[in-house]
Amino acid sequence: MNTVWIKNEFPKVGIRPVIDGRCHGVREALEAQTMNMAKRAAKLISEHLRYPDGSPVQCVIPAFTIGGCAEAAACDAQFERQNVGVSMTVTPCWCYGTETMETNPLRPKAVWGFNGTERPGAVYLAAMLAGYAQRGLPAYGIYGREVQDATDTKVPDDVREKILRFARAGLAVALMREKSYLACGTSSMGIAGSFVDPDFFQDYLGMRTEQVDMCEFERRIEKGIFDPAECARALAWTRKHCKEGKDWNAKKMQKSRAEKDADWEYVVKMALVMRDLMVGNPVLKEMGFPEEALGRNAIASGFQGQRQWTDYRPNGDFLEAILNSSFDWNGIRAPYIVATENDALNGAGMLLMYLLTNRAQLFADVRTYWSGDAVRRVTGKKMTGLNANGFIHLINSGAGSLDACGKQREKGKPAMKPFWDITPAEADACLKATQWCMASLGYFRGGGYSSNFFSEGGMPMTMTRISRVKGLGPFLQIAEGWSTELPAAVTQQLMERTDPTWPCTWFVPRLTGKGAFRDVYSVMNAWSANHGAISYGHIGADITTLAAMLRIPVALTNVPDEDVFRPHVWGAFGADDLTGADYRACQHFGPVYK
Repeated sequence: MNTVWIKNEFPKVGIRPVIDGRCHGVREALEAQTMNMAKRAAKLISEHLRYPDGSPVQCVIPAFTIGGCAEAAACDAQFERQNVGVSMTVTPCWCYGTETMETNPLRPKAVWGFNGTERPGAVYLAAMLAGYAQRGLPAYGIYGREVQDATDTKVPDDVREKILRFARAGLAVALMREKSYLACGTSSMGIAGSFVDPDFFQDYLGMRTEQVDMCEFERRIEKGIFDPAECARALAWTRKHCKEGKDWNAKKMQKSRAEKDADWEYVVKMALVMRDLMVGNPVLKEMGFPEEALGRNAIASGFQGQRQWTDYRPNGDFLEAILNSSFDWNGIRAPYIVATENDALNGAGMLLMYLLTNRAQLFADVRTYWSGDAVRRVTGKKMTGLNANGFIHLINSGAGSLDACGKQREKGKPAMKPFWDITPAEADACLKATQWCMASLGYFRGGGYSSNFFSEGGMPMTMTRISRVKGLGPFLQIAEGWSTELPAAVTQQLMERTDPTWPCTWFVPRLTGKGAFRDVYSVMNAWSANHGAISYGHIGADITTLAAMLRIPVALTNVPDEDVFRPHVWGAFGADDLTGADYRACQHFGPVYK
């Protein structure tokens, strides 16, 4: 199956073994230890991190250690040839700071200094981090808490965690570079995030923005610019696996059976067109459409829909939900990233978390805060346990990936898994847990089908939002929490107050007792936009590390301070004020690509 990755080689992690360059005894005694340290780091990364296609992350180690600037230059040349996008320097000893440093400003960089007493690896680490700071190249410092013997070949747990967190975030940066965000349409209903800003994508993410008018969907569908064999297969699969739900429209408004069937055919073709617009399709070249076959090299996209399209044609709910999921008529596969209402800022949040986790993402309205008292007033039921302090209703018509129903399992618990770990039975369970209701014709005059499911409770989740302030720039919000369940009768009553045709996730953020996380209401009240991007897992610490690489400050978070891992120089901007230091450092160093 065609994906954006077919046309792009995955970036690699470069490991730089740096050494004391004094020959005639010193360097020779350290060669094996230094190179073995690099090999341990590479082994750790390749064994634990994967690319979006499921293959192990590749590392590049030069055949020589780096004792000075000539060898540093030779290593850099090798990294350029081998598509290295992330750089980590390792050493067990003193080396010559700026003579051995890596200076490519586009590569995220870290330094692991071995904590041993035989040689001063920690001294080099400190000198090197000072050199990076002085040269305006923020670097992440990795230094184990406990002293190790020179012969100890283990990677301590705290070092392991930082290496993987750095490499995971650095690869996300490299994977985005020179890819595209594809906007299908323009702004939707005045939503601020759907005014796609090319400067944000270029300066902060290193990405292009591409624009396609929604009439391109109509052109391709009317003129048959899609793979007809795949379309037939997709229609048959959809009829078999996508069960139609209740039509909640008033009888006088409801479409006929023939009209509904025509909508099904149209929305399936819309999904094919959207995917082909993003990544291309070689079959189109064989059909005589070489330009359309190329695609837009899009790693993420958005569909405006409302209102110009949805007042006239079936909505984009099916294309958004099915493309964001990890399976379709072609089987189990990597999810695509498609933002509802072309909210590109929320799409960017989905993209960041996808690249960190390789898991499908959930796009939702951060729609309603329900207090325990409000639920009791409306339903007569008292909330207990996780729900006692209230919860947030996450719901949206389109881009809820079907994975978010929670029918996949990790260690016996509900989960959203990387596609290579999803079984056919789990994909089938997600499809069976989803019904497709005729769109509310009050919202969507052109019809279409909205996915409807209820997320299982107990999934660890992280909700994020990227927003922008004029004169300040972008900032990020992070809320870790859990999906939760309500009694069925309560869910039904609350859903019927909003839209019972849409996917539903009840979310409870983890409270800290202070600031915006003193209670659930305060989280909802402090959220910076109407949408949120939600990922499986508590990944706030990884997002924090990535945000610093991108120079996007974190304004709201419930990630514990001890888990925050940012460039070492961030401490110069206020060691006792992590939020303020983050803002000051990001503003000082500015966007990497600007």
